[in-house]
Amino acid sequence: MLTFQELLDLVKDNELKSRKFNHVETKILTILNFKDLFETLLSEISNQFDIPYVWITLVEGSDTSRLLLKAFGSSELLPERVNLTTRSQFQGLLGTGTTPTLINRDIHDYRALIPSKSNWMIRSMSVAPISLDGEVIGCLNQGDISADRFSPDKDPVFLAQLALKFSLCLSNVTAHEKLRLLAFNDPLTELLNRRAMEHALEQEFRRAIRYNRELSVAFLDLDKFKAVNDRYGHDAGDKVLMDVARALSRYTRESDILCRFAGDEFVLVLPETTAGKAESMMVRIQEELAAMPIAINGQTLHQHVSFGIASLRVENTPTYPALLKRADKALYQNKMRHHRCLPA
Repeated sequence: MLTFQELLDLVKDNELKSRKFNHVETKILTILNFKDLFETLLSEISNQFDIPYVWITLVEGSDTSRLLLKAFGSSELLPERVNLTTRSQFQGLLGTGTTPTLINRDIHDYRALIPSKSNWMIRSMSVAPISLDGEVIGCLNQGDISADRFSPDKDPVFLAQLALKFSLCLSNVTAHEKLRLLAFNDPLTELLNRRAMEHALEQEFRRAIRYNRELSVAFLDLDKFKAVNDRYGHDAGDKVLMDVARALSRYTRESDILCRFAGDEFVLVLPETTAGKAESMMVRIQEELAAMPIAINGQTLHQHVSFGIASLRVENTPTYPALLKRADKALYQNKMRHHRCLPA
């Protein structure tokens, strides 16, 4: 039976662990791409809990694992912290459940879960299955040189909670990343088309409402674009659209969603972005595009653009179509106030 002091120490230790796990959850909650999600998760766990070895094991062969490995290619950290195993090996070791496993004996029996090129001195480890859409796709692993750190008599409740929260974040990020690979692209500019953008905006709108996060939408169109088509021809107009689309792709962030809405109109969905930050970003894009030379039939053209912004917290709109409509209205108002002309 625990003494009063031992019980008090246990309560304090659990409170400290809870704060640290909440810190990790907060860090990963708003991330919208695979690379940052996994890098942040592994780094934060290692730093917050002083754990020397933290890594991910994925079941190979699934669409999700292929998406993840492609995203990890640009990371310096993840290739060393991600391990692949077959489903039969994975299930042979852990079964099909989602309950974390704590191990401090016969670690070598679990070598299929450990990166083969590592020289880690692991005497105990925790293995917390992670799932996507109800299917276990791998596990989040922690290892220590101390045999007592992850002994089976420890309570894995916090590990289970973290794995669950991570699985929820992974589901959101997977939907976000898959959107980029779907066949919802504008054939001319290769940007997402209107259908894909509206699907993405609906997801971001729900996420922003659920977690009380920032979300802005920007509508952008090309000033006097009809004059380009009339004077130089539609092939020249197509070139202008393609050049502008490539420039917008360079100027936007990885987490932003850029699409060709219709004709000469583009929409940017800007997660985690306040109205002020969205305004600054669009002004910079406006200036960059105006300064960018576009070669047309041996001549140089500078394409001006107008934009309108709507932000969820400012507009307090009840639906994502209403937010999009507010941005479109702001674009129209800005065009009326700041009408620009193309050079003759």
